[in-house]
Amino acid sequence: MQPNSSVQSPIKFEKENLSSAQLLDLYVALLKPRLIEEKMLILLRQGKISKWFSGIGQEAISVGVTKALNPDEYILPMHRNLGVFTTRNIPLNRLFSQWQGKQNGFTKGRDRSFHFGTQEYKIVGMISHLGPQLGVADGIALARKLKKENKLTAVFTGEGGTSEGDFHEALNIASVWDLPVMFCIENNGYGLSTPTNEQYRCKDLADRAKGYGMESFIIDGNNIIEVYSKVSEIAESIRENPRPVLLEFKTFRMRGHEEASGTKYVPEELMQFWEQKDPVENFRQFLKEENILNEDQEIHFKDEIKAEINLNLKEANEETPTEFIQTKEINDVYQEFIYQEVNPSSNTENVRFIDAIAQAVKQSMQRHNSLVLMGQDIAEYGGVFKITEGLISEFGKERVRNTPICESAIVGTAMGLSISGMKAMVEMQFGDFVSSGFNPIVNYLAKSNYRWNQNADVVIRMPCGAGVGAGPFHSQTNEAWFTKVPGLKVIYPAFPYDAKGLLNTAFNDPNPILFFEHKALYRSIRQEVPVDYYTLPLGKASILKEGEKLTIITYGAGVHWVLDTIDEMELENVDLIDLRILQPLDKEAIMNSVKKTGKVLVLTEDSTFGSLASEISAIISEECFEYLDAPVMRLGSAETPIPFAAALEEGYLPKTKLKEKIQQLIDY
Repeated sequence: MQPNSSVQSPIKFEKENLSSAQLLDLYVALLKPRLIEEKMLILLRQGKISKWFSGIGQEAISVGVTKALNPDEYILPMHRNLGVFTTRNIPLNRLFSQWQGKQNGFTKGRDRSFHFGTQEYKIVGMISHLGPQLGVADGIALARKLKKENKLTAVFTGEGGTSEGDFHEALNIASVWDLPVMFCIENNGYGLSTPTNEQYRCKDLADRAKGYGMESFIIDGNNIIEVYSKVSEIAESIRENPRPVLLEFKTFRMRGHEEASGTKYVPEELMQFWEQKDPVENFRQFLKEENILNEDQEIHFKDEIKAEINLNLKEANEETPTEFIQTKEINDVYQEFIYQEVNPSSNTENVRFIDAIAQAVKQSMQRHNSLVLMGQDIAEYGGVFKITEGLISEFGKERVRNTPICESAIVGTAMGLSISGMKAMVEMQFGDFVSSGFNPIVNYLAKSNYRWNQNADVVIRMPCGAGVGAGPFHSQTNEAWFTKVPGLKVIYPAFPYDAKGLLNTAFNDPNPILFFEHKALYRSIRQEVPVDYYTLPLGKASILKEGEKLTIITYGAGVHWVLDTIDEMELENVDLIDLRILQPLDKEAIMNSVKKTGKVLVLTEDSTFGSLASEISAIISEECFEYLDAPVMRLGSAETPIPFAAALEEGYLPKTKLKEKIQQLIDY
């Protein structure tokens, strides 16, 4: 990709205040990712790596931004930012192992390309959904601000990613909270094959900052001196005055979205124009014209880099291929959690379900100075259910934070806090609204520990459930969305005592936890609960009644429906299991009961098809078939959205059908 030497360079370089040594250092930093890429393209054609996303032509952005940041400031790059990794001096043998799916790679063969992070080098890689990393950058920056560290966070996205909702949510949060985030847009002309004129209508993406009250700058992304100098100046300003800034780097993608895509959709004259703006060759030419770089130096630099590439590639090639060891794979899904029991005191008080949850939040805030609460209206207002009422006076607005209405980016922010060694709680105003934050929960939080050994120390509280006339958008009990996702834990208590103890444990657990709280129980259920802090273990169901006639398995409001129904039926000799924790599921308690009674009813408030009740039924049928004296029976809500009118909601819920179903099982 040599520009025509007879044509004047289209890039106008100014030395600024940079010394010859600094300029040569920038050149070597530019050259290294280019030479690695050229080698990788050869290996791709030889079938020795599976996929490649080329950053040829864009190296000046990665290198310039990384050089401008301090080594302890986080960078969140994308898949064309090889220069970020090389400029942070990540050992090449580990990068090569990563791309070959080997154990010495950062994801141990579990993910490819640049989908990884490394705390050692303060790099947090992307996921394929692109947008969530922007919210994660907010969280890292928030942690830095809370710790008063005067450090910024840089996060990359492409021009196509600016159309995602996560981009706008993240900018909004950063602006409202004055977070020290440098949002870097690499505007390279195409999102796969879709040109910019089919992606957005504004002239410059930098203009989008205006809507968020944010500064923005347009930078020639192919001019390494301009990138490094301007970003250095802006970075220093952000450290002194924490705030977000949007940078649009104008550049071009010289190769396909990935190599298999090709570039046939790019007009030839456009390709030729940008070939003349090659950042490496133009800078080389400038340095030679200024007598800063000579032929001998250039040969030396190239030989040195190529030798490093070949040596490290040899080491990676000789590494043993990755083997599947099931126990190792499963054990790495969650970060290890050693439960520490704190026994309840004898001093109790009779409190409502909602009060027990409020106590757990407050007492966990007192125990964990790094715990930050985030949610809509949770600060002065205390949340729509008043669970966080009064906390702001004790812990302040830094730790009890009202959020904009942007669930996805707030979940990402919680992940960023965890990356920075803090804890986070996100209150979904209603559990139904979690759908707006679904992607980062199931694709980022859940997979992060397995992928690159980074836990997500996040609790998401989920007010849920029907029976209060709230209609289709405020009444769902959607636990089955999450119980099937490896990496998540799901808690769903039915009593105040369990709610407080389990929520305390959830805050101690370093893994992502969905904590379901049935709204109909908030103010209707009371119990004697220890005044002081205590914990309860995860993965243990509660056996509320014991008998040998039949087993009823349920959780949440269903527990109280069963208790009322068996009292009405004057039933005794029944095993009643309150699951309490849905993931990890207490299979032992279920199996022991089924083997004893031979008859099972699984009750859920969820609609039956695809519910947790279906999974439990399948487990019982597989593992206890020979003990069954009747088919495993399920009972759930109607297969409709949740209606509003009282009569419709009553007909929707399974409570009115419970007595008949129990009798059917008894009579079988």
